[in-house]
Amino acid sequence: MAFMVKTMVGGQLKNLTGSLGGGEDKGDGDKSAAEAQGMSREEYEEYQKQLVEEKMERDAQFTQRKAERATLRTHFRDKYRLPKNETDESQIQMAGGDVELPRELAKMIEEDTEEEEEKASVLGQLSSLPGLDLGSLKDKAQTTLGDLKQSAEKCYIM
Repeated sequence: MAFMVKTMVGGQLKNLTGSLGGGEDKGDGDKSAAEAQGMSREEYEEYQKQLVEEKMERDAQFTQRKAERATLRTHFRDKYRLPKNETDESQIQMAGGDVELPRELAKMIEEDTEEEEEKASVLGQLSSLPGLDLGSLKDKAQTTLGDLKQSAEKCYIM
């Protein structure tokens, strides 16, 4: 960690002091920075390329995560009929346009949807009433239906 900080800050500091002094070449500044870290010029350039590639990978992952979150927000806006957000749409477009939710988030949304559908049904509303036993209510309904069938069989008109 200290090596990276020294590399990043040390090079910037030498560039700053070199430009104030005005006597050093830019090429000599790179060479001295590489020598100060105990690397050859080629190793130093390779190290700098590696840092840039790692930064680009981190930025791509960050953009992907932002797009996944924007997709989730868009899903909830559609679900609850809220106004759309231009920022979310632009984040999704920046990530490539076709962003899938991570499995964990998709599973959470699916569970929430199932719970809401259950609550929206008639049995879901009845089960939320306190002091109501659905089992006994179901048994009573079945016995009543059985009694109606028996009385319908005895009826001579039908």
